[in-house]
Amino acid sequence: MTASSHLTEVLTPLVAAAGYDLEDLRVSAAGKRSVVRVVVDKDGGVTLDDVADISRVVSDALDVEDEADPTLLGTSYVLEVSSPGVDRPLTQPRHWRRNAGRLVTATLREGAPVTGRISAADDDAVTLDVAGAPRVLPYADVVKGLVQVELIRAAEPDADDLTDDEDGDDA
Repeated sequence: MTASSHLTEVLTPLVAAAGYDLEDLRVSAAGKRSVVRVVVDKDGGVTLDDVADISRVVSDALDVEDEADPTLLGTSYVLEVSSPGVDRPLTQPRHWRRNAGRLVTATLREGAPVTGRISAADDDAVTLDVAGAPRVLPYADVVKGLVQVELIRAAEPDADDLTDDEDGDDA
């Protein structure tokens, strides 16, 4: 069993008990030390405080594992905890649900990719708003899904919206 798979087995229930999903765990060598990269998520997203909280949980567990088997992570390790990036593929129903309202492209097993906004997601399918019409895509038909980054320029305020305060000062 690899260090990554062993640690995933150990950490998954601890991370879940803390209210998060363990999305990914990777252990890699970096010189004489190991780097343990942990990706967590939860409904509503992960804040910096969440990262700090889960870092303590994971660090304590890694210390116990390292003490039990000093060869697991080598002479020392560095822990990195983060949330999933926007480029993370949507592979689980919870990923689709957590991105409700976002624009996504779903690659289907048969047919062209479908781009639309997630309007609903359950355990069996995601519903996309495609050009104003709902389209239900069962997960069994979806090869992958990716959130599309939307760079929308903020609307320019009208001149009428820019007013001075009542006494005429600009301060």
